[in-house]
Amino acid sequence: MPAKTKFELKTGLATREAFGKALAELGRVNPNVVVLDADLSKSTYTAEFGHAFPERFFECGIAEADMVAIGSGLAMAGKIPFASSFSVFLLNKGFEQLRMTAAYPHVNLKIVGTHSGISIGEDGPSQMSIEDLSLACSLPGFTVISPADEIATKALVTRAAEVFGPIFIRTGRLKVPVVYAADQRFEIGKAIQLIDGSDVTLIATGLMVAESIRAAETLETEGVSSRVIDMHTIKPLDRDAIFRAAKETGAIVVSEEHLADGGLGVRVAQVVAEVHPAVMEFVGINNTYAESATPDQLLDKYGLRAVNVAAAARRAIARKR
Repeated sequence: MPAKTKFELKTGLATREAFGKALAELGRVNPNVVVLDADLSKSTYTAEFGHAFPERFFECGIAEADMVAIGSGLAMAGKIPFASSFSVFLLNKGFEQLRMTAAYPHVNLKIVGTHSGISIGEDGPSQMSIEDLSLACSLPGFTVISPADEIATKALVTRAAEVFGPIFIRTGRLKVPVVYAADQRFEIGKAIQLIDGSDVTLIATGLMVAESIRAAETLETEGVSSRVIDMHTIKPLDRDAIFRAAKETGAIVVSEEHLADGGLGVRVAQVVAEVHPAVMEFVGINNTYAESATPDQLLDKYGLRAVNVAAAARRAIARKR
């Protein structure tokens, strides 16, 4: 299936904006949905919900740990709370409360981090969440989701409201390409194969899905057949999709806008080691904090582009041979 004939990759909404729209839609159909924010509702796009349903919107101020605990209490009272802030604040400042008031009692709390990764841009490293997937995955019982575009975000936010248990959804500030058709169906824990291929598998999450599609297009011109998989659910992983990729292509490249230490790549490698060892390469942020610059400058400098994914694929194929 030629990649270039299937994907136009036109720029759409930022996933944080798609989250806000999905949340407002949820509010209209489910009166048990409540929303909490930590003084960032205009940036996280929860403000739309707050305007429509002020009696179900809780502004917690700059107190992320308190917000998480309040959200857990609302969950214990039978509500479906969505608590949102920048990922770096939500996970880092709220981790103890996520551990003891959400994960340990396994409550029905949904937390949504925005401005994830380094593509937040000029705000700099203090605002960049590059550890959030690792932290969220370390919490027993948590489901962890990282959608690729606005279609995936809206669908997965809706699915999250339907599933009982604590869930972290990772969204970003940057407008990203639209990967999916409007009627695409999503299932939590089930990866989506976007392109079939036999030489190498490109597994990606978040904005790196579009970059992996572009890498597959480049590799196609070189005669390389690349499978592309959107691993939108980081926990639980789709082990079957990983097994098939390892067995059928023998080489895997994992790409993520996150520290390579502790992110999706590490989790995929664990499954590969267990079910079918294969050659692996990793595209991510390598043991560093980023600088303050434009999103494009940062993605270029820290190697989160299609050219980097394609180079990793060539290395993996060479090692396989």
